[in-house]
Amino acid sequence: MTYRRAAVPALVGGLLLTALLWWAGASVNALHLAGTTEVLGGRAAAELEHWLAPWSYDAPDSLRFGIGVSGGTGDAAGTDGSRYLSLYTTSMQIRFGALLAVFVPGALLLVRRLPPVRGRTTAAFLAVWAWGLVAGMLAATVSAPWSIASRGHGSYRFLPQLASSSSYGQQITVLAALVAAAGTVLAARITTKGAGPLPLRQVPARAARLAATVGTAVVALSLLVLSYQPVAAAVQTVSLSGRLLAEPGEFLRTWLLLGGWAGPAGAPLGDWFLYRVADALLLAVVWWALRKLPVLLAPATVPAMAVGAVCATVIGLLARQLLQMALTGADSGMRWGLVQLSGGLGGGVPAALTWGLVAGLLTALTLRLAGGGAEADNGSGPAALPDPPTTAPTLPDRSAG
Repeated sequence: MTYRRAAVPALVGGLLLTALLWWAGASVNALHLAGTTEVLGGRAAAELEHWLAPWSYDAPDSLRFGIGVSGGTGDAAGTDGSRYLSLYTTSMQIRFGALLAVFVPGALLLVRRLPPVRGRTTAAFLAVWAWGLVAGMLAATVSAPWSIASRGHGSYRFLPQLASSSSYGQQITVLAALVAAAGTVLAARITTKGAGPLPLRQVPARAARLAATVGTAVVALSLLVLSYQPVAAAVQTVSLSGRLLAEPGEFLRTWLLLGGWAGPAGAPLGDWFLYRVADALLLAVVWWALRKLPVLLAPATVPAMAVGAVCATVIGLLARQLLQMALTGADSGMRWGLVQLSGGLGGGVPAALTWGLVAGLLTALTLRLAGGGAEADNGSGPAALPDPPTTAPTLPDRSAG
């Protein structure tokens, strides 16, 4: 698919994702209306407000009323309060601008290298959905310094606050990115209407399996080694000299750990193994996706493999979280509502970005060293989706003969 044809679906998806998250943030005030608590329940309404707050232009009460940010009284305090409100507004402008700026290039690469034609539609939809989560997380991270400064104590525990902003309010991003992915794929199907089928690439099975195993081992390092409770505690307690960067432990945990687990002490062994099935599901999804990416991508370039591996890790993370939600709901006898069970949905995206990039790069390198890259280049189909003919073919003139 050409850049011109891929740009339209990517822009449609980016505008749709931005509009949905803006609308979700503007809906926070609806949770404060009379009767909302009776309809949704107090706990569910509080959880929903927690989900929507990161995308709301309405400043928290502590900023609007000058609680905890004012340095004095009188006019000076009012001036400081307006400055803090201005910082918060700036952070939200940067957040939505960064959301569009991050989503569109990634979606453009995915739609161009993974066009949603026969045999690739589901993969393209899942990849764009995962990239929407990454875009939301990066947008929150980029705008976090302004948001932290607007609270009046930006130099206090800056890295833990930055880590919290990176993983805050991802539940609503999961839903918005799902709708944006559907819109992107639908627009891409329209722009590719009339184009012929794109053949699957020919990659040696042995090279593809080896490359997928290497990439999955990188993800397993985070999920099985670093996420083990004693190791995670050591990562959490890392400290450095200096004031601003003195407490990097929380930041490292957010960007390096895909989960958290401990031994079966104090719990039934069967239940412990059942929850480990969710971890195995994540690794299985990552391995299968890395195994198929060299076949589906057209062509399997290093940037495309890196972005594809990030999307595969995010999808595996979502599959793990959904299975854990089902297990937790079954264990609790559905005493908790769906909103409470979904509290962990969308978490771990920073670590998925970190390890997904490393896994994608190592997968592409292993594939090239194992001979898969050269074989794919020689025996594959066309590198880009052919455009439909714009004029009818000319028939031969047989009047003379």
